[in-house]
Amino acid sequence: MTHVPAEISRSWLLVSGRHSEQFDRAVRTRADQVVLDIEDAVDPQHKAEARGDVVRWLEDGSAWVRINDRSSPFWEEDVDALAEVSGLEGVVLAKAEAPEQVTETAERLGGSTPVIALVESALGIEEAVSIARARGAFRLAFGSGDYRRDTGTSSDDLAMAYPRSRLVVASRIGDLPGPIDGPTVGSSHPILREQSTTAVSLGMTGKLCLDIDQLSVINETISPTPSDVEWARDFLADFADRGGVIRDGSDLPRLGRARKIEHLASAFGIDPA
Repeated sequence: MTHVPAEISRSWLLVSGRHSEQFDRAVRTRADQVVLDIEDAVDPQHKAEARGDVVRWLEDGSAWVRINDRSSPFWEEDVDALAEVSGLEGVVLAKAEAPEQVTETAERLGGSTPVIALVESALGIEEAVSIARARGAFRLAFGSGDYRRDTGTSSDDLAMAYPRSRLVVASRIGDLPGPIDGPTVGSSHPILREQSTTAVSLGMTGKLCLDIDQLSVINETISPTPSDVEWARDFLADFADRGGVIRDGSDLPRLGRARKIEHLASAFGIDPA
């Protein structure tokens, strides 16, 4: 299976830290990245047990971990337990609402561990630019369910366009990769495809995932199509044949798009049509 770098990863599979028997299976799926969840997926009375199971598994395996938010009494225990774990790919910081929360998390983890800021509230959305600029920030992600609960917003595409676009703009200002969209709940692949397509159209480049069966749809929808790849390679070949000469104002944006598609196609293992 092709290894996809985290900065362009499409599918982020969340696995409850309470179900350690599923960890091995999760990393063998088509998920670009696996996130072991010791936050919302674990009842407070089982946090210590789940954290211990995750740390032990990471001694031989590798994955991301969703940790509890900075204001939680569990945050300090999470970062202290994970600070020296070799298999830790990075952390997803729940309920990020301020840049210092991201920076402090990164520092407590040793300074080099990537931190994805999971933005889940009205305050987090409005602080998205400062969060994206925070030292230690790797990508932004959208906690869409908690955001709707916090704001009373529906799941309608129009209602969710503002927070998604806010994260996209903030990521660009912070010089981060495109943000990761929230999960789609349910088993309907047409709905998943529609929501993933909408997220991509707004500039998001990844999606959280709750079910292994969703992975193929997410990966396909967020990837360039074979026809896109064919166009990109034809354009780049023609550009090279003419000596890399810019002919008019449309060449530069097309060149940028073609190079991006070619980069993603190579990373995702996509062949032209």
